Amino acid sequence: MWRGKLPRLSLTRRVETRAGIRKDLSGQTQQEEEFRHDLELRRFKLRAMKKSATQIETRELTPELWPAFEKLFGANGACAGCWCMFWRLEKGERYADVKGAEAKQRMKALVRGGEAQGLLAFVGEEPVGWLALGPRREFKKLDRAPSLKCEDADEVWSLPCFFVHKDWRGQGVARTLLKAALPVLKKRGAKVVEGYPVKLPEGTVKLGASFAYTGTLPLFLEEGFELAAERPKGKQRVRKHLQGSRKAQR
Repeated sequence: MWRGKLPRLSLTRRVETRAGIRKDLSGQTQQEEEFRHDLELRRFKLRAMKKSATQIETRELTPELWPAFEKLFGANGACAGCWCMFWRLEKGERYADVKGAEAKQRMKALVRGGEAQGLLAFVGEEPVGWLALGPRREFKKLDRAPSLKCEDADEVWSLPCFFVHKDWRGQGVARTLLKAALPVLKKRGAKVVEGYPVKLPEGTVKLGASFAYTGTLPLFLEEGFELAAERPKGKQRVRKHLQGSRKAQR
């Protein structure tokens, strides 16, 4: 948790307007100044926390960590009300009918029942990132996707979804989560791990969270994954073999 001195804020002379609204001499209302003050203070605390953070810690998701998961995903459920349910949709279900409150309730039930697997990233006690993991068959919509099909799905574990808080993007959170996931998967007996990162269009340096939620291709390649099925654009299928196992089918 951040501790330190607050920035010294200057006092501003105020005058009363005929309408009874307090304004400073630059014409700024009291409400506007308070909003600016709160924003500056939040930014100051964030910079201080990033500067003082020595490492990003990861923890395996448990029912007790639901409040942290809920806090990280926020009012929007990460992206567009997903709540990490998009890849879990049953055949015939439409995302538009599930996103939002229904998706949240489903994910909460999975977490409370110990059925949802993944890693949360923390800085101190603040949740800053998430990576879903589990047997490929558990992500039913993913498993049905023609562009991501494979011949040995029963043997494969998947890393299908990242979410990093907007204030912590570009700080190495996704890489930390990916690195931490590999020993967790080994412990659970996984031999083949897949990711489905996005191949950046030529000339693109950065993608928005709603497009890069499966990670980016360079991130996975730099951690030893190999292309299993290359496509001209969009989501790629990459693999890594764990525990010195023989290479499975692609």
